[in-house]
Amino acid sequence: MDLFSHSWTALRTAVAELPDEAFAQPSGCTGWLVRDLVCHLVIDSQDVLITLATPADAEPTRDALTYWDVTAAPPTGEDPLDALTVRLAAAYEEPWLLKFHLDDVGSAAGRAAGLADPGARVSTRDEVLTTGDYLTTYVMEWTLHHLDLIAHLPDVAKPPAEGLARSREMLEKIAGAAFPASFSDTDALLVGTGRRAPTDAEKGELGGFAARLPLVLG
Repeated sequence: MDLFSHSWTALRTAVAELPDEAFAQPSGCTGWLVRDLVCHLVIDSQDVLITLATPADAEPTRDALTYWDVTAAPPTGEDPLDALTVRLAAAYEEPWLLKFHLDDVGSAAGRAAGLADPGARVSTRDEVLTTGDYLTTYVMEWTLHHLDLIAHLPDVAKPPAEGLARSREMLEKIAGAAFPASFSDTDALLVGTGRRAPTDAEKGELGGFAARLPLVLG
């Protein structure tokens, strides 16, 4: 729960401190500008609030690792929902409006998470998870999107080290294999999720694991 809050606060703070011109820069998400990514974070915030307000009585069907649907095909940016996000982001027109909405809804999501019982059960995407597991999935979500945010903005603050380490650990468990020790947590996440291609040297270190990458989390 603390790591959720730490990762989410760091990401929202990074967005709040962006200059207006940064919103027109590309993000690490294929086909999305930074403004599109920030709009997606608003939608993510709404999803967190909706899920935390959707209790379930059934036994959990997924946990923090099995929550993800894993594919090998990176997004193209042409998915209808992705395209809708782009149109929604453009409708804001001014960066301060996006910042305001993310701060408003995002702060509420953070407060709701802090008040939640980690052992309670919630329903999302027709699945049941404990609240603790559900919020743990968002440590990965926030960390990866923080990396997307700064992909072309090197002066923006990086994700917290604890979130990077936990996300790497989760990705390795999902993959059933560990990245070489020479890989930083950031490189493991970027290469592992297809956000950048491995170099020839990295491919050599990955060995047979390279053929199983990327692991695209949806």
